[in-house]
Amino acid sequence: MRPLGARVTTQSRVIAVVNQKGGVGKTTTAVNLAACFAASERATLLVDLDPQGNASSAFGVSNASRQVYDALIGSCVMKDATLPTALGHLHLVPAGPDLVGAEIELVSALSRERRLESALADLRDSYEIVVIDCPPSLGLLTLNALTAADSIIIPMQCEYYALEGLARLLDTVELVREHLNPRLALEGIVLTMVDMRNNLSRQVEEEVRSHFGQKVYRTRIPRNVRLSEAPSHGKPIILYDIQSRGAIAYLRLGEEILAQLELTSRPRRPPPLPAGAVLEGVALEDFTLADVSLEDDLDSPDEPAAERFGGDSA
Repeated sequence: MRPLGARVTTQSRVIAVVNQKGGVGKTTTAVNLAACFAASERATLLVDLDPQGNASSAFGVSNASRQVYDALIGSCVMKDATLPTALGHLHLVPAGPDLVGAEIELVSALSRERRLESALADLRDSYEIVVIDCPPSLGLLTLNALTAADSIIIPMQCEYYALEGLARLLDTVELVREHLNPRLALEGIVLTMVDMRNNLSRQVEEEVRSHFGQKVYRTRIPRNVRLSEAPSHGKPIILYDIQSRGAIAYLRLGEEILAQLELTSRPRRPPPLPAGAVLEGVALEDFTLADVSLEDDLDSPDEPAAERFGGDSA
């Protein structure tokens, strides 16, 4: 069997952002990585698979007429549930409270763990990267994401209990690889809400890096109040405050992941959406990174107090 660190090379990549522990920056990571991939002119699809719908509201989407739930139960194809965002290279499949019922409705369904994989089958090659924001649990929805994905990214908060949760998650991933999805690989672990003045943060980072080595991304995501504020404005961090430490960190992380993915195709735009797939109040932007500097020292403590002690969203 292929080792956990091995990856496949295809024209498109499906990446699940997963952690069964809540409040670790999972949705923040999924939303902002998808935005950074799109800003690098990679055709990107973000699939919100969390009934809380936070990845959807991060782009100002709520109560969409068609959602990922409809695609999972077969009442529409995934493309018909896809919406544009303020970033021209990024599309979104939104979620909502109805998704809670999907786990119950799918219990007796044939191949229930492969519903998402089937729904994405006709769509995934139209994008270069598909990012799935998973719910904070290891239930049927997360199982669907792991079965559909080529690889996973694990956001991990630098605290003691996160180490125990990481071990349980990797056990689940190994079971999925053995029984459902042998191609599933660990893309990487991203350390979130990092405060390098905190001894525990440094100790946890040292332990994780000593165990997983290069599978832990070099880029750390610092605690940053702008990251917490951005979703309430319906924007990813690069559209809310491109000069913030949170934005710079996610741009660096996006660059690091894109270099690792080794995508063989040239950057392209996402496919046209069905007529009527319009997000009211959103001005589409061809956002570029030409004028953005990524040279800031994210570990330096010389930021304003409000920024220094700001939190992060899930």
